[in-house]
Amino acid sequence: MLWLKAFHLIFMVTWFAGLFYLPRLFVYHAQSVDDISNARFKIMERKLYYGIMMPGALLTLFFGSWLVYAYDLAFLQMAWLQIKLVLIFFMIVYHFYLGQLLCDFKKDKNTHGHVFYRWLNEVPVVFLVAIILLATIRP
Repeated sequence: MLWLKAFHLIFMVTWFAGLFYLPRLFVYHAQSVDDISNARFKIMERKLYYGIMMPGALLTLFFGSWLVYAYDLAFLQMAWLQIKLVLIFFMIVYHFYLGQLLCDFKKDKNTHGHVFYRWLNEVPVVFLVAIILLATIRP
């Protein structure tokens, strides 16, 4: 059981690293004006999203689901876990929204300024704090 928890946490940290860093890359990408920087940011964003964030998200969800199953599916009746799962759902929506923004940058169709991405960069903080508090305190 401890191995499942460890791998769940390892991949959760990996996923969150990407959730924190990709919007920061978008801030700098939105400010770039030359073709070389634009091309460099596209490569960095693509590698981060598909090479780190997506595997991190999938493996976090895999090990998290395995944990719920291993503990007992009745565990799903606990209010703190239900709230956590709702937050995870919205975090997945956020993840795919970042993927959509990535596609917009890839096609040179970004419509947002750097300030928008600075605010967007704060969203994972809310998820992280709430999910960690729910998982540890279990109110």
